[in-house]
Amino acid sequence: MKHTKPSGRNEILFKKMKYTKVTFILSPDTQTNREILTAYLSQLEFEAFDEAASEIQAFLPAGKADFRVIEQMIRELPFKAAFSVSEMPDINWNEEWEKNYFQPLLIRNECLVRAPFHKDFPGARYEIIIEPNMAFGTGNHETTSLMIEHLLELDLTGKTVLDMGCGTGILGILASMRGCQEVTAIDIDQWAFEGTIENAKMNGIGNLRAFTGDAGLLTGKQKFDIILANIQKNVILSDLEAYASVLNDGGIILASGFYQDDLEAIIGKASELFLQKGMLREKNRWVACVFMK
Repeated sequence: MKHTKPSGRNEILFKKMKYTKVTFILSPDTQTNREILTAYLSQLEFEAFDEAASEIQAFLPAGKADFRVIEQMIRELPFKAAFSVSEMPDINWNEEWEKNYFQPLLIRNECLVRAPFHKDFPGARYEIIIEPNMAFGTGNHETTSLMIEHLLELDLTGKTVLDMGCGTGILGILASMRGCQEVTAIDIDQWAFEGTIENAKMNGIGNLRAFTGDAGLLTGKQKFDIILANIQKNVILSDLEAYASVLNDGGIILASGFYQDDLEAIIGKASELFLQKGMLREKNRWVACVFMK
């Protein structure tokens, strides 16, 4: 899962310059510990992070690494962490990312996600064009594809949809294509806000409104039939009550961005809010779950 600060979960993009890569291995390696580590690192000079199956890779401009500070930070962590350092070659990382990470993606033979620069791709019922920038959501991450699989099965006709942590706007764009009445898209990241607007225009979506902010924007907002939240466990736990407060009776919250190990805590919070667990999907330990009001 690639991301850059400040949003905490964005697809990686680099300028053409030299970078230092610092690889961290955690013990125990849990999603909570990964979030704690990236929160600490975001206070330093690190510009981007890449979550792999067994490690976290953090990137900062060459010459900016202060290993004494990193070692001191590790001593303050409530878990064990080891790190190694390597220098990255001076290449155009944008081009490398476009070639190697964002490939046309066909989900369930129904939904194609591609970039404007892709030339060879299959046809599909729904074709979403996403301009890769610094926002999360090209469908290549498990959580996004899981959310898309859910959306392809839901009846969205005439529904009002809220997309929290909208990233590139991909989920709201698909909801619009599948017949929802209107989409409200919210993200704390300015890159995501601008990218969502541009991607909506590129896909001919006219019923999507984007805003910069967090769950605090929901006060006084209209209610919604479907709420999408592909964010992080801690954000979902913190904001689930706000989501439930603007959810229509009979509506659903579709949540992802967390691991299977975190599901129990989220189900517990949902139960406190009288939200009933519905259909669950899992891929490589990542989870997307429906909660019904």
